[in-house]
Amino acid sequence: QVQLVESGGGLVQAGGSLRLSCAASGSIRSINAMGWYRQVPGKQREFVATMTSDGNTNYVDFVKGRFTISRDNAKNTVYLQMNSLKPEDTAVYYCNAIISAIGKLIPSPYWGQGTQVTVSS
Repeated sequence: QVQLVESGGGLVQAGGSLRLSCAASGSIRSINAMGWYRQVPGKQREFVATMTSDGNTNYVDFVKGRFTISRDNAKNTVYLQMNSLKPEDTAVYYCNAIISAIGKLIPSPYWGQGTQVTVSS
C-alpha cells in the first residue's frame, strides 16, 4: 500500500502565505514526479505545479512567481510554498505522485486526500 498525506492548508488573508506538505509512505520502490493540483466545487481538478526526481519543475502560468515547489527525496516529501495568495487561489489542493510500488511492474499515479486552502479578501 502507498499513501500520500497532505498537511498545511488553512485560512489566510489575501497577500498571505501558506506552505503545503505531502509525504508519501508505504511500499515504495521509487518516486518519479511529485506535484500539486487543485479543485474548486463544480470545476475540474487543475494542474498547479510538478517536480521531477531530478529537480525539474513546471508551473501553471497563474502561479508562476508566487508559488514554489520543492522536494525532499530522502523524506519522500513534496512542498508547495504559496506566497501572495489571492481569493481565487481558494480550493482543495491535492498532492499527486507517480510511484513505482514494490511488487508492481509499472509506475502509477497516487493521490492524497486533499487539503483545503481558503484565502479571504
